[in-house]
Amino acid sequence: MATTADLLQILLVEDSLPDIELTLEALEAAKVANQVHVVRDGESALDYLHRRGKHADATRPDLVILDLNLPRRSGQEVLADVKADADLRRIPIAVLTTSAAQADVVRSYDLGANCYLTKPVDVEQFLNVVQSIEDFWLGLVRLPPP
Repeated sequence: MATTADLLQILLVEDSLPDIELTLEALEAAKVANQVHVVRDGESALDYLHRRGKHADATRPDLVILDLNLPRRSGQEVLADVKADADLRRIPIAVLTTSAAQADVVRSYDLGANCYLTKPVDVEQFLNVVQSIEDFWLGLVRLPPP
């Protein structure tokens, strides 16, 4: 059995409760040991990543799954902040959002997103996309040390 230190840390930044539930379901079904932390707005995401306020003891994530359409601070503002910070920029950020707009795709990559995925409307396809994120980023890729 994996200890807390062995668990891969995922930060899910998502404001939609149904999408949170589906994402957690897909991640829990995976064979990779992980611990998922959820924040529901951009400001809370930055507080978590910078370990501020109630997130002062937060664990550094191995992967961030980031929605773009967030309250308080947009996903692109979060992305820009993280990738501009020397202590955080190596954390892979997978954008998972409803927007298929070319401008959002280009802007996200310009800001340093590691991948951009559009949320499928179909539940089964959504689960498959989340599973593929975990399979790739936490199964195949060698991540930098914290």
